[in-house]
Amino acid sequence: MNLADIYMKFQSDISIIEKELEANVQARHDVLREASTHLLKAGGKRIRPVLVLLAAKFGNYNIDVLKHVAVPLELIHMASLVHDDVIDDAELRRGKKTIKSQWDNRVAMYTGDYIFAKAVEASTFFDDPKIHQILSHAIVEMCVGEVEQIRDQYNWNQNLRIYFRRIKRKTALLIAVSCQLGALAAKAEPSIQKKLFFFGYYVGMSFQITDDILDFVGTEEQLGKPAGGDLLQGNVTLPALYALYHDDKSKALIKETLSNPYLEHQDMAEVISAIKHSGGIEYALSISDRYLEKALKALEPLPEQKAKTYFREIAMFIGKRKF
Repeated sequence: MNLADIYMKFQSDISIIEKELEANVQARHDVLREASTHLLKAGGKRIRPVLVLLAAKFGNYNIDVLKHVAVPLELIHMASLVHDDVIDDAELRRGKKTIKSQWDNRVAMYTGDYIFAKAVEASTFFDDPKIHQILSHAIVEMCVGEVEQIRDQYNWNQNLRIYFRRIKRKTALLIAVSCQLGALAAKAEPSIQKKLFFFGYYVGMSFQITDDILDFVGTEEQLGKPAGGDLLQGNVTLPALYALYHDDKSKALIKETLSNPYLEHQDMAEVISAIKHSGGIEYALSISDRYLEKALKALEPLPEQKAKTYFREIAMFIGKRKF
């Protein structure tokens, strides 16, 4: 079974979530509505909503309840992408123009704020304060992670601890929370909620490391944006971080890249090649695989059912994906 098969199993419920997402971004103001809809129509893997649905299978599964968890989580993710594109000055997202490119930075920032607000509004369905606390904490940590990334831009003098803390906040926590809240909304046992949180955390770390690898090895067609963009924007990810400390040629090229604001994507071929030959890609893959192993181990104590198998399949997709 692959990821598409899992999505097919939940096709009707994912369709309900898609309709709810579309309804939530229908702002009264034309520009906000058009910009939000533009982002929604660009698509996405919808991994977070699917994780919510799978986690709920360990409790009382009810899509009319679960959609009020899945939609806020996906909206939070969408809003963070809009802000990311402004910070990174990105022209493309999934092969389509970003909101900041189609409109401008000001429209993009307020669109991101609007989508965040809609996420908070959508979650008011629940009376349970724990759900709101978990969502709020995730948003706070994501913002801290983004600020840390801005702080560390163009800084080649970083270490692994800084990198792992940053991707935990930027990516892994929201995936962990998707699993946790799906189980919580379905009133699954607290021990199951905890195990699914850690599964999501480990998968989320692998997910981001895989993203960082793909930025060096993927094609523009696969990525929907030019390769090498992270480093060009001053973001030192795991393959580059390894190369900095283990390969003198790569170190010199990376430092040159980070200190030259006039470089373009076509100038990145040499540094990308050096990082590939430094062993940085293989090292990052090994770390990603370690996180996947931890994720699969977190699943072991869970009751045997189809959702557990689907979680395993999603973990393997995340670790081996090419886009």
